[in-house]
Amino acid sequence: MPPEMTLRPGSTELTLDPAHQPEETPIPSLAELTLEPVHCRPELLDACADLINEQWPRSRASRLHSLRQSSDNFPLCLMLLSPHPTPGAAPIVVGHARLSRVLDRPQSLLVESVVVARALRGRGFGRHLLEGLEVFAQARGFRRLHLTTHDQLYFYAHLGYQLGEPVQGQVFTSQRLSATLLSAFPRAHSPQPSYKAPSPTAQTAPRALKGPSLPPPPPLPEPLTTSPRPSAGPLPQNLLGTQYHDLRGYPIFWMEKDI
Repeated sequence: MPPEMTLRPGSTELTLDPAHQPEETPIPSLAELTLEPVHCRPELLDACADLINEQWPRSRASRLHSLRQSSDNFPLCLMLLSPHPTPGAAPIVVGHARLSRVLDRPQSLLVESVVVARALRGRGFGRHLLEGLEVFAQARGFRRLHLTTHDQLYFYAHLGYQLGEPVQGQVFTSQRLSATLLSAFPRAHSPQPSYKAPSPTAQTAPRALKGPSLPPPPPLPEPLTTSPRPSAGPLPQNLLGTQYHDLRGYPIFWMEKDI
């Protein structure tokens, strides 16, 4: 049986066709890998869509539509490619990542859907992909990368990423990211407004018939509580826990790196 190729840190699977593949897929050399935008290699759209859909199932039409939105103006999908062992054949999609601009942070990019072939993990291909993203972003004037992860904290920490605060990505040049990303933001439980009995004075006081209207009375002081009200800033997170969760309730860690 030929090996199965899958992509991770987020990732995807690419099952090689046994009719056209050798019994064992040779491990590509890091020096042979290239990082290219999807929209520059339209002939690889199908392979890239299959690769991502193995990890995040979605209708093929929807996945292809999303990949076709890739452009130099962002969002932009990048593929890590390896030469095919068969001369003249199309390269193999080894990895994928999506870059989006960050709202109100013109020098930042949000990194999503980072995946590396399962058969190639542990051999430096993930690091190669992330380092390639940094070079790609730097060349275009960006100075910081943001990402989220469920369980790859130490992998990203070894690459220089640190825990950060949530950011909001942009689709195209003006629209904000869909609810999929926003679901990763903390759902702050807004305190229920305490019931305040109407002031007897305010009920019985006659309205002035003449002269300028008086300003409303100041609000009553809120009762003291034994626990302080949570701050409006980002909720805490550390390498052992986080307050951020996705729609399924899984914990999400926000990380960032200056490049």
